[in-house]
This record gives sequence, C-alpha cells and structure tokens, in this order.
Amino acid sequence: MKILMYKWKVYTQDDIIRAFNNMGHQVDIFDRKLENHNEDKEFTNEMSNLIIDNQCDFVFSVNYFGAVSDACQKCNVKYVVWTCDSPLISMHHQSVFNECNYIFIFDKVNYYMFKAVGVKNIFYMPLAVDTNRLDALISNATDMDKYSSDISFVGSLYEKNSYDDIRDSLSDYLRGYFEASMLAQIDIFGENIIDKLLTPDILSELSNCIEFQQDNRSFSNIALVFSTTFLGFKVASMERIMCLNELAKKHCVDLYTDSNSLELIGVNNIGSVDYHKDMPKVFRQSKINLNFTIRNIRSGIPLRVWDVLGAGGFMLTNFQAEIPQYFENGKDLVYFESINDMSKKVDYYLIHEDERIQIAKNGYEKVKKYHSYESRLRQIISDIGL
Repeated sequence: MKILMYKWKVYTQDDIIRAFNNMGHQVDIFDRKLENHNEDKEFTNEMSNLIIDNQCDFVFSVNYFGAVSDACQKCNVKYVVWTCDSPLISMHHQSVFNECNYIFIFDKVNYYMFKAVGVKNIFYMPLAVDTNRLDALISNATDMDKYSSDISFVGSLYEKNSYDDIRDSLSDYLRGYFEASMLAQIDIFGENIIDKLLTPDILSELSNCIEFQQDNRSFSNIALVFSTTFLGFKVASMERIMCLNELAKKHCVDLYTDSNSLELIGVNNIGSVDYHKDMPKVFRQSKINLNFTIRNIRSGIPLRVWDVLGAGGFMLTNFQAEIPQYFENGKDLVYFESINDMSKKVDYYLIHEDERIQIAKNGYEKVKKYHSYESRLRQIISDIGL
C-alpha cells in the first residue's frame, strides 16, 4: 500500500515509518508547517493536491490535525490517526466528525469520551515500542557506562507553564482554591479530581482573568483548556519537583532535562539527552527509571513506560488504570500509588538487585513479544478495512 504521512516533530514517527516499510508498504512524507492545526486553507489545498497526485491508500499522522482531515475529506481518502498525547484540544473540533477519519486513541477514557459524543470510526489503541531498534543501538554502543545511575528521571519539569503566567492576576480566593486542589491531586493516582472542582461559578470568575478564544468550528471550552494547559502542566511541575526532592534526601538521583532545576535540592541535573541516540542507554543503565505521567492522560500508559521497558530498563511508574491490562505489578514493572509508596519501593528495589533485574527482563520480553509497532499497525490496517 501507499501511505502519505503528515510528519511533524513527534518521537514515534520514525519507528512507525520503519514498521510500515518492514511490512512492505511505501510511505511518502508531507512535512509542510501548519500555521493553524485546525484551519489552514493554503495547507489544506496543497495537501489535497498532493493526495490526488500521490494516489495513496490512506493518509496517516501521529495525533490529529483538522486541516489534514479536511484535505482527506475533500479527496475522499481515509485519514488514519494514532494519538500519543492526551487530551488533544485539536480533536475538539467539528472536523473530527468527518467521514474520512479513523482515529486510534491510546487513552481509554479519552476514547470513550469521543465515542459517547458520536464520533464515528474511533478506536482504542495503546502505544508500542521498537525493541529491535533499541537492541541494535544498545549492543553497538561503546559509552554505556557514561549513563549509569541509581535513580534517573528523563523529562521536563514544566517549570514554564501557563498557570504561573497568570497566577498573580488571580484573586486570592482563586489562587488558594487552585493551589489547594493541585496539592490534593498530587497524591491521588488513578483519578482526576480537578475536573470536578471547575464548577460553573469558578469558571465564570476565571473567565475574567484569562482570555479564551476559539475558531468557529471548535467545541473546546474554558474548562478543558484550563484543566489541561494551565493546571495539568502546573501539577506535573509540582509533582516532579516534590518527588525528586524527596528521593534525593536519601539517594543519588540523576535528572536528564533541559528544564531549569533551581527548585531541586541534591538532584544531579545532567542535561538533556537525545531521544533516539542516548535516552535508551539511560534506561538500560539506570537501576531505577522513574515515570510521572502527566495527569492530562487519564488512564493510558504513556510512551515513556514503553520506551523504558523496550530498552530493558527497570520501570517504577505512577499507577495508571490501564497498566494492569498489560503488565503485572511486581513482575513486569512496578507502580506506586502515593509519594510515600514511591519512596518505599525505591528503597526496596535498590537493595534487591536480583528481583529488580528479573522484573526488567520480564517487562522487556513482554513488550518485545506483544507490543511492537508492526503488531499495532497490522491491527490498525485491519480496523480501517484495508
């Protein structure tokens, strides 16, 4: 089959292209910059012409773009989407109801939400990992010792977030209300409480503090935008700083990030690492790899978990509702349900090396056998009827 991929800056694309090629499909790339994810008439016209000239079987993208959907609808070609972020505000747009769409969502809660509002051809599809690529990278590496750690975390601290930009403009009441809510959320895993706290009265007062604009075809709202881009990222920042500082009281903690780490105490900020070239080495060489799933992802397993397991690393992650569907706690990976629980499990697994190594091995073997990109894409192609 011929596949036209809209390519942008997202980690999973190269693995997906490789998997399609390994399956015998031809992938052509369209990477023109979108000025607006939802409405870009010049982009849509250019892509429509390319679809016609390319005569592809379907168009594919990681995450959803209304402008791409409109081009596919115009050309009567299937638009296949596999999400890796959640929620996608770009999906809260009338184009999501286009008949051409086949949307695969990795977060089950988000999947059920769009299914409930009548979006057709919507599917649940967890993420994946390319263990063959990671095996080759690690086996050929000559600098593995450079990345050895007792405890490591790779990721952003989200210290630059929209909530901090507006914090000083909030009333004392709103500021106290939101910050108490976020502190409560930090130690609750598996459930999002913030949505319930954004009452109509709170949102009415909030609308006087922030500007909220949307185009004519959007059906996002101030509650979605504020809970996601303001509170979601601020909770992630608070949680990650709190957890890393807690662990650094007793242990050596290495942080790989390009974030400002001034609020961290005793944590070694090593700097950022390249996702494809070096990050897998960190995962393999760390005794414990940490994952803190941003709370915007309601139930799904984030990419970081798959990447750590695929590199043969030991994974200690916060609880997510979908984890037990794919992995056994204490056998394939380990999850924690509170900050105190996290600390206790770090203490335990640092000194129980044999258990830790066996868990990492089990997790690796499971993702290698059951969760490859090729197996996921075969299912996607079957689900779209090709």
